[in-house]
Amino acid sequence: MIKKISDKDIKDWENFLKNKEKIANKEPVKKKDVNLKKNQEISDKDKQDWEKFLKNKEKIPNKDIVNKKNIRYEKIKKIDLHGYTIEEANRAVEKFINKCFVENVTKIIIITGKGLRSKNATNPYVSRDLSILKYSVPEFIECNGNLMRIIIEITDAKIEDGGSGAFYIYLRNKLKIK
Repeated sequence: MIKKISDKDIKDWENFLKNKEKIANKEPVKKKDVNLKKNQEISDKDKQDWEKFLKNKEKIPNKDIVNKKNIRYEKIKKIDLHGYTIEEANRAVEKFINKCFVENVTKIIIITGKGLRSKNATNPYVSRDLSILKYSVPEFIECNGNLMRIIIEITDAKIEDGGSGAFYIYLRNKLKIK
């Protein structure tokens, strides 16, 4: 189907072509440099320096673009030690920390519980503080040189992660340890 062009469309097209010719014949408008005063010109040396800069083949790094290979995304794993004996908990934690380090985990949440239902609390011959996992597991980790070599920091957990019945372990990047 062929559509006929209206007289109005033809006039609009002719006006466009006339205006296009006028614009093409005009000189481009020069913008003044904000840093230059009214009668100040750019020196020849500045022009040469600018040309030299533009011709330079060296790449200038774009600091807005982040080098993605250096980013370490947060990877979190969790272990719950409720019901473990001290020996079982220590073995499990040591194995878990080493496994997480190999997997490049950044943060471990260790839930020990608060020790409120511990049967050791009623035994007068056992230290309350050292027999409850809440105290004994961090002590075991801090005394283990191999574990401390791969750990950045041990801190208390936030309420939403267990509060006083848990703690965080932040691990080093396995690529940065020799």
